Amino acid sequence: MGKVVLVTGAARQLGGRFVRRVQRDPEVDRVIAVDAVAPPHRLGSAEFIRTDIRQSSIARVLAEHAVDTVVHLAVTGGGSGAGGTGSAVKETNVIGTMQLLGACQKSPTVRRLVVKSSTSVYGGASRDPAVFTETTQPKSLPAGGFAKDAVEVESYVRGFARRRPDVAVCVLRFANILGPYADSALAEYFSMSVMPTVLGYDPRLQFVHEDDVMEVLRLAAGEPQRGTLNSGTFNIAGDGVLLLSQCARRLGRPTVPLLLPAVTWVGSALRAVGVTDFSPEQIRLLTHGRVVETSQMREVLGFKPMYTTAETFADFARSRGKGLLPPEQAGQVVDRVAAALKVNSVNVDTLNVEVAGAEEGAQR
Repeated sequence: MGKVVLVTGAARQLGGRFVRRVQRDPEVDRVIAVDAVAPPHRLGSAEFIRTDIRQSSIARVLAEHAVDTVVHLAVTGGGSGAGGTGSAVKETNVIGTMQLLGACQKSPTVRRLVVKSSTSVYGGASRDPAVFTETTQPKSLPAGGFAKDAVEVESYVRGFARRRPDVAVCVLRFANILGPYADSALAEYFSMSVMPTVLGYDPRLQFVHEDDVMEVLRLAAGEPQRGTLNSGTFNIAGDGVLLLSQCARRLGRPTVPLLLPAVTWVGSALRAVGVTDFSPEQIRLLTHGRVVETSQMREVLGFKPMYTTAETFADFARSRGKGLLPPEQAGQVVDRVAAALKVNSVNVDTLNVEVAGAEEGAQR
């Protein structure tokens, strides 16, 4: 008998993709897809069970199907797609995780647990280090939103790991996930015609491609490869970083720099009219940025992303079409400005030399 894999959050785009992907694994015999709402996409040969992980019924699903591997993808920051209201998303993140872990703890068949988390657990503050490792403690814990949910989820997972040491637990802290089908709040922000930014800040950002997310989830859900260990906590991100200004230019979208209080007000207004989930957490990211170390991902987990951060963003940008300022024209403008500044700098240097010569002659 092969593995019986249960996947939560199957109605969301990411969960549905993984359900279809994991079916192709020769080690997997059956896939049980779970969500509180019916998925709008195909799930292949997986068996879909409509159940809310906030309810105790999830324990019955684990028992009836003798599930041995649980992949918990119903930890989300909202955004478009299936997921319900903000309060429902938060309850699913926290209460749902508690119920799921309680069911896994009682199940004699569960042997592996994979949990989707986020690098947002590190928070975002001016005093934070330039690069976060898996053991870095945030200067200040997130006060709310998805980041706080992720911190709570990870604390429950650590408690479960202590109570069930026989279960291999893998927590994957993903950087911002992008790709042609991305439905996150950040993807919505990058899709705006004009992007509000925080005046005086140009944060460094990291991304991970949807295809790489599928592969690392598959790797974490299977038996460890020789010389690797797929239990523990890992940062998952593509190589390199991009500045927010670079992202805007590559999208061809103009930016409107605003003072931080004004950005907060604009974010509240956009959330109120349902344009995008411009949360305080996202504002902190767009102010201070966030970069993580991924050596553990490569050396211990044995995973090497196919896409760098720049390649991930390029694939995402192609799916969004041209903005108001095509990247080619924006690049030409930047080159002309740089050339003008260089010419002016040369002229100023020449003038300084001439003035210095005249002063020296006057002194003589």
